[in-house]
Amino acid sequence: MRAALAEGAEVSEVPARLVDDAMAVVSELVTNAVVHAGTDVQVDWLLEETGAFVMEVGDRHPSRAPRDPLAAEGPYDTPEYGRGLRLVTTLAESWGVTYRAGAKTVWARLPPGGVEDPDTPAPDAALEVAEDLAPQPHRAGGDRDWLGRGALSFLAEASDLLAGQLDENLVTALTGQLIVPRLADWCAVWLEDEATVRGGAANGPDRVWHASENHIEELRCALEKEPPCPHEGLRSGPEPYPWPGHALGPQGAEGTALAYRLIAGGRPLGTLVIGRCGLLGFPDEVTGLVEDLGRRVALAIGAARQYARQATISAVLQRGLLPGAVAEIPGVSSALVYEPCDKGGPSGDFYDLFPAGDGRWCFAVGDVQGKGPEAAVVIGLARPWLRLLAREGYRVADVLDRLNQLLLDDATEAADAAARALVAVGGRPMAADGPQTRFLSLLYGELTPYEGGVRCTLASAGHPLPLVLSPDGTVRTAAGPQTLLGVVEDETYTSETLDLRPGDSLLCVTDGVTERRSGSRQFDDGDGLARALSGCAGLSAELIAERIRRLVDDFGEGPPEDDLALLVLQAE
Repeated sequence: MRAALAEGAEVSEVPARLVDDAMAVVSELVTNAVVHAGTDVQVDWLLEETGAFVMEVGDRHPSRAPRDPLAAEGPYDTPEYGRGLRLVTTLAESWGVTYRAGAKTVWARLPPGGVEDPDTPAPDAALEVAEDLAPQPHRAGGDRDWLGRGALSFLAEASDLLAGQLDENLVTALTGQLIVPRLADWCAVWLEDEATVRGGAANGPDRVWHASENHIEELRCALEKEPPCPHEGLRSGPEPYPWPGHALGPQGAEGTALAYRLIAGGRPLGTLVIGRCGLLGFPDEVTGLVEDLGRRVALAIGAARQYARQATISAVLQRGLLPGAVAEIPGVSSALVYEPCDKGGPSGDFYDLFPAGDGRWCFAVGDVQGKGPEAAVVIGLARPWLRLLAREGYRVADVLDRLNQLLLDDATEAADAAARALVAVGGRPMAADGPQTRFLSLLYGELTPYEGGVRCTLASAGHPLPLVLSPDGTVRTAAGPQTLLGVVEDETYTSETLDLRPGDSLLCVTDGVTERRSGSRQFDDGDGLARALSGCAGLSAELIAERIRRLVDDFGEGPPEDDLALLVLQAE
């Protein structure tokens, strides 16, 4: 806007005061739209023949009006949206809001020449106030002014920023950026683990920040020699901390430092220390704000540690549910794609490829209803039993019969346990949510290589049917549909046998492939999977698996909503 005013020949006589006022007002209106509407913003302006200057700032959030906190009683009653519209009220002779369908425009009209009233701020002062609305480093005597305008907004922004982090190291890094130099000249964070809390040796600070990077290493060395010594109990602070003046140079010889215990869920997680040079004490407003921020930091660290624990448990559990490696089969090349939807928890899909003895190899691709721990329980039952039954010599159909009964027996035991949970406490029945029956779809087969090909016996229990690709591009179904495992008592399963000739490829997938969505369409609509496989003629097992994976991924616009497992077995 300033450039446009300066370059336009017809507005070359615009007074500098009016230009400065216009810049202050448009800055506030755009800031208001960005912060409170959160949509695209459009700025229009007009210099009237009278010399008055009119500007409009439009957004696409018609239901949220601009905020004017003139009624605030004091710094602790200040709403989180700040005081920017006071500048608009002061500098404009009139302003208002125009609502349209799906949009609103905040407009302001500045008098010719700008504001001349001696009781109003000069343009330079108005611009200084506009700058104050953005977060600024602390200034002597300016704490109460900044806190009155932005404390609640600062805490809200900090909460949103910290709440989205799942790594405690990143939480501590963000903490320093939030505090230095806005609230303090330097700060440090010590993190405590369970051993430290039980009285282990205190380590140096995990992170140290200083407004001047030249002092960071010296400050770190000084803080390592004097770790904070929290008082007994769970008091968050603040507590006085020795001033490390010798590490801060001549200008930092004197100052004040405070320590805050980081506590969440009744457990100490660390200590935050802040310091300012040249002060005999922190203003109460700052100490209170840092204490509020410390609570949010502690909650974020606690959440990050809980997530890390759960991620570790899930990773260990996931490794236990899947084979460490797939077997190599003579005369058969294999390729596997496995992509769980939730990277942080056990998947509902599983696979296996293992030797069963007597020249036989067995494979399985399964999908449990649901995800998480309950799905892990079913996989933890199914996969070992598959291996055990196969190695005991049971054939494909018999394995499915027995696995079906095993799942039904387990479901019955779970239902009995849930019923026993309906116990009487003080004469009142206490209901408990029992485990739900989990169904399993499974494609299971047995491979027996022979000279000139591979004999494959397989069965599909409620699972996407396997497909066979011939070298000439012909695709056929390799098995018929049967009932899910764990549904029908005494179900009898059957198997089918086919020969894979050299170059034939068997494709086994879960419904994360066939049911990948693009709007109302699914990937396998109209035999989409068979068409995709037909285009893979002549490719190796690995290239077939990679092409199908890529086609499935490209089919949908967003990230996958289901786990995906894909196994290709190709006769050599």
